[in-house]
Amino acid sequence: MASRIAQIRKSVLTLALPVTVSSLLQRTEGIAAVFLVGGLGATSIAAVGLGQLLAFMATTLVSGLSVGANVLIAQLWGARRTKDVGEAATHLLGLAAIVSCSLVALGLSLNHVTMELLGAEHDVIALALPYSNFIFLVIPCTIFLQVLSSMMQGTGDTKTPMYALIAVNLLYLTIAYPLIYGLWSFPAWGITGAAVATGIAEGAGVGYLLWTCRKLFRKSLNVRRDLLRSTWQIGAPVSGERIFQQAGIILYTKIVLLYGTVTYAAHQVGLSIESLSFLPGYGFAIAAATMVGQSIGAGKYVRAKLENWEANRLAGIAMASMGLLFFFFPYALLRAFTNDEAVVELGTVFLRIVAILQVPLALTMVLAGSLRGAGDTRFIMLATTIGMWGIRVPLAVIAGPWLTLDVLFVWSAMIADWTVRMVLLLLRYRSERWKGIQVIR
Repeated sequence: MASRIAQIRKSVLTLALPVTVSSLLQRTEGIAAVFLVGGLGATSIAAVGLGQLLAFMATTLVSGLSVGANVLIAQLWGARRTKDVGEAATHLLGLAAIVSCSLVALGLSLNHVTMELLGAEHDVIALALPYSNFIFLVIPCTIFLQVLSSMMQGTGDTKTPMYALIAVNLLYLTIAYPLIYGLWSFPAWGITGAAVATGIAEGAGVGYLLWTCRKLFRKSLNVRRDLLRSTWQIGAPVSGERIFQQAGIILYTKIVLLYGTVTYAAHQVGLSIESLSFLPGYGFAIAAATMVGQSIGAGKYVRAKLENWEANRLAGIAMASMGLLFFFFPYALLRAFTNDEAVVELGTVFLRIVAILQVPLALTMVLAGSLRGAGDTRFIMLATTIGMWGIRVPLAVIAGPWLTLDVLFVWSAMIADWTVRMVLLLLRYRSERWKGIQVIR
């Protein structure tokens, strides 16, 4: 048994570490864009941030496709149904193309209206619109990059997507600066140059992934409705979950804003620091989804439970370590982001609160990954809705606008939210109802 667990631990780490690096690289491109346009002024920074926000909102709508691809491929791969894996990959690529074209049309038609609804100033909109329009023109590259990476992760290959993202980031950093500022005989396109660089870099990444996994695809003479149905059953609740989560975060952020600019700044800086702890958690969650999905596809339920346990243990250790760092050294972390003592003082309170929720957050992320691997995405959507809209938002409204308590109580609502989600997912997992879910037939 000990050697078996050691083997599972090695497999979890082998899968999780490249995903952790990939998650970091996905954030790096957006951060680099803001950094590179910094020399153009605050309006340009705001315009890029606004364009990235709209693109993020759009890709959230189709996040279910990536998760559906990962789970479907993982279970078929575990069942050794090679022909079905190839046909599923081809169908998923077709779905990605259809969804991408829809997002292009939707983005180009609603960009301006959405910016006005968000309350952006006219000078920011004037700069952001060309940038955002081009980002939506190349958003198919973003979608294909996500879906292809998810499919390869479903087969257990997390290194190739990592290499692709390394290449994307290196290429972006090489060409973005000259396109923004007009170096090396390139035209000075300003922030639009950053969007062009995104399209070129991500397009190259898609080309690399298509080439490396070309043998995975298999032509299908007929439309496989069973594969499309499975993708919908897995993916639709995931998209719903992400939409409910983002809507709740927007309302929660508005409540924090009631406490003033300094409090909001401390909240944002604290979130930026805390997001570092999400990286290992997300890596172990993907590892759990892939391994559990493959084991269930092969009918190895005992192995699936061992994989979930080991992924939870490793994620708990990693994120508890981050929690200790947040709790005992918040000042040093915050000073790396800001010199404003008022922001640092409030940020210290925020980081110590999020330090407490690191273990519940780790267990929630990995349990959700394991349940996704089993195809139980509807319950995850339910747990997210209860946690966000039944716990966090009501408690924040009571503490903030209603009783006008200290912001400490508004931030503490996050602990209650993630603890309730953890308990719900743990009870669901222990009930073993996920064993009865049929993703593949």
